[in-house]
Amino acid sequence: METKVIKMSQFEINQLKKRYNRSTFRYDVPHTHFQIKGSDFTITAYKSGKVVYQVEDLSLHFPNIEKKETVDPNTKKSMSGSDEVGTGDYFGPITVCAVIIETNDYDKIPIGKIMDSKLMKDETISEIAPILTQNLKYSLLTLDNQKYNEVHKTNNINAIKAKLHNQAFLHLKKKYDLPSINIIDQFTPKNLYYNYLKGEKEVFNDLIFETKAESKYLAVACGAIIARFAFLKALEAMSLEFNFDFPKGAGAHVDEKGREFVKIHGPESLYRVAKVHFKNTERILDQI
Repeated sequence: METKVIKMSQFEINQLKKRYNRSTFRYDVPHTHFQIKGSDFTITAYKSGKVVYQVEDLSLHFPNIEKKETVDPNTKKSMSGSDEVGTGDYFGPITVCAVIIETNDYDKIPIGKIMDSKLMKDETISEIAPILTQNLKYSLLTLDNQKYNEVHKTNNINAIKAKLHNQAFLHLKKKYDLPSINIIDQFTPKNLYYNYLKGEKEVFNDLIFETKAESKYLAVACGAIIARFAFLKALEAMSLEFNFDFPKGAGAHVDEKGREFVKIHGPESLYRVAKVHFKNTERILDQI
């Protein structure tokens, strides 16, 4: 882990909070405004103005530091990759996208703006995703909340993700010639992944399992961006349908909005908009 300590104004700390609004926040650390937790980073903002970054790769958090590339875009390798979005959000669907990038695609997409989608603002996602969908071959799957809640009765979250990723790659394979490099952002060990797929009619086996693949492989990063954009559009459609502003994440602010939603639409409506097995449901209904 790399560590960097900087001084920030209150305005900069507020901007920092906005930038990482999709991450997990803690507000119980003494002498801090908050602490942000990610899969490979911790950022602690102290009331003194000191902000401590503990991260695996500083270049992902500070654009003035030269970014380390596991896959050099200049090599222009053909590859496919997949990632999912929405599994940590109480409201909204799960979206999975598998993308093919061929050698002639590199000049068509804004490589310099593409990074781990968890570090990108939603506004940037909305700007880049349409460019990717216009120029890349991809397969996008969306599992809405009602179907998700039905499936989750007999499948845990990793089984659900495995089946969605498998279908995404199979859809690509049926429509296009896949490259020799096919990467999945690993969320479970390889043996368990394929164990979840027992009983499926067809299984795509030619996969490379890589942790933190979104920050290493361009195809996976593009898949995550398209999946994130689809998640945002689905959340927007839900908001229009229910005339309600659905928050992202699964923190205390979500509980508060969940109680508001239940008062308007009734507890049975949660099944249509939320992942009801989350602990948020219990906290929401306990205080209604």
